[in-house]
Amino acid sequence: MSRHGHGAGPAEPGAPEPTFAEQARTLVHLGRTGTLGTISRRHPGHPFVSVMPYAPDERGRPLLLISTLAMHTQNLEADPRASLLVAQAGEDPLALARVTLMGAARRLAAGERPAARDAYLARHPNAVHWVDFDDFAFWRLDLTDAYFVGGFGAMDWLTVSGYEAARPDPLADAAPGIIEHMNRDHADALALYARALGGLAAIAAEMVAVDRLGFKLRVRVADGLHGRRIGFPREVTSAEQCRTVLIEMLADLRRGSR
Repeated sequence: MSRHGHGAGPAEPGAPEPTFAEQARTLVHLGRTGTLGTISRRHPGHPFVSVMPYAPDERGRPLLLISTLAMHTQNLEADPRASLLVAQAGEDPLALARVTLMGAARRLAAGERPAARDAYLARHPNAVHWVDFDDFAFWRLDLTDAYFVGGFGAMDWLTVSGYEAARPDPLADAAPGIIEHMNRDHADALALYARALGGLAAIAAEMVAVDRLGFKLRVRVADGLHGRRIGFPREVTSAEQCRTVLIEMLADLRRGSR
């Protein structure tokens, strides 16, 4: 695993967090659109990139619904090698997570189409208007490698078997609501977590991520901003469990300060 320093500060030593494979699977689960890189047929050997809606299958492999008229389809028919970049959205893209999935794309057989159709329409319901057109077909990127960047300070190659065996974080879909609620209604609690559990002289703190094992804070101190990860005392698998644990942590800290 590669790590590089950054002014936001490291995660709290020992704070548990999901593996890179789990984080990558979560990112692909949450995403709807990536950037597809194919090898140009018009300009042999030159990369050609396209915006590409996708849906992950049960192993996290991207399913693509593409037209025979599209340039990327023509490229794949000539050379199946491709990569799909999925990136977390935000104001500072280099500080956010992204994963590059590399592999060989292949058109799905007729027997594989119903499952792919269901998975794809669950993510892209508007595609119902063209999913059954004769010139559209489902393809899948069968992975040969994967590279994950968790933002500044964390990056590594993943094994395909590790990526495909991992599961998206159980809080992935609920996380935006948890983060919005904590930042809106519990700013004082976040600052206390940062001071008591993160070891920082926090003026203010903002929750920027949460998962089954803990949460990340962006903490304002006198000399600027620092990042700090805080571990949960036990694993949580639902928004309600997360709420319960956060309340317990706060109550423990307040009792300890008396």
